[in-house]
Amino acid sequence: MTVDRVAGLAVRHPLMVAAGRHYGLSVETCVAYDPETKGGSEASVRIAKADLVPTSANLLEDYGDFASLVVACGAFEEHVNARPHTETRRPPTEMLAAERAHLHPVPAEPFLTALGEVRTVRDDQTIRFGSVRYSLPKAWVGHQVFCRAYGEELVVVGRRDGELSEIRRHRLSTPGHPVVLDEDYPDYPPGGGPKIRELLPKDENEAAFLALGDGAERWLREACATGISRIRSKMAQALELAALVGSERVDRALGMAAFAGRFSDGDLASILEHLEQAGATGELVRAEESYFVQPGTSAWEEFGR
Repeated sequence: MTVDRVAGLAVRHPLMVAAGRHYGLSVETCVAYDPETKGGSEASVRIAKADLVPTSANLLEDYGDFASLVVACGAFEEHVNARPHTETRRPPTEMLAAERAHLHPVPAEPFLTALGEVRTVRDDQTIRFGSVRYSLPKAWVGHQVFCRAYGEELVVVGRRDGELSEIRRHRLSTPGHPVVLDEDYPDYPPGGGPKIRELLPKDENEAAFLALGDGAERWLREACATGISRIRSKMAQALELAALVGSERVDRALGMAAFAGRFSDGDLASILEHLEQAGATGELVRAEESYFVQPGTSAWEEFGR
């Protein structure tokens, strides 16, 4: 497939480039002012100038609009294809009818080899190309994708419902330096931390507790991580309080308890009572080992001086 050059620059029609990419063809330009490399193009231009473009030599009149030129091109095409060719002595339309039985139709499917090498997306949402792991969205796990190097990028193309679509472009890396994007792992915190797993209730009571809201889920995660005892009974107490004062208030109190690290018996009721009396909450202070209530020893510094 060749493309003309104008003023030394390659002119590539978008449709020609798209067709070449679809069927795995490489679009190559011709050498400027070299008829031997593009005789067909030069002959087409010569015929158009002689028979279609109005000039003083062929005495054609100017076309009123572009549609008139299109009609003239169609009429000219029918005329030249119906007359005998100088070499074969047969009209091109007659030869085309005989050749159709030997021609293969252009496939509707693209030339998949042009898309690159085939890889299967593994359970960890990665593919391996050039001994380097690259991440992909979770929806493509178990599917085959096409990978090819384009410049300094790795282009990954997927196929679904008979259509191809570009999934991701990664910058090419070297072995030992995987390319893993946080956006491909929305269930994990940024930076490769531990996965935040979804809480799955085992019975109706656990489901009712988690249905209180985000505060209840935060309380349960913190309580389990801290190793609090009698968690189920405290969850039941929270449900009883929610039936009395409302789920929204209890969920808010649970969130405050989780942040402040208060998981003892009566802490939740105490926080609810405080919210009832104070209304708005101030800055919460979480108890830590760096804070003590006993007096310091600064008063002893002057002793004996």
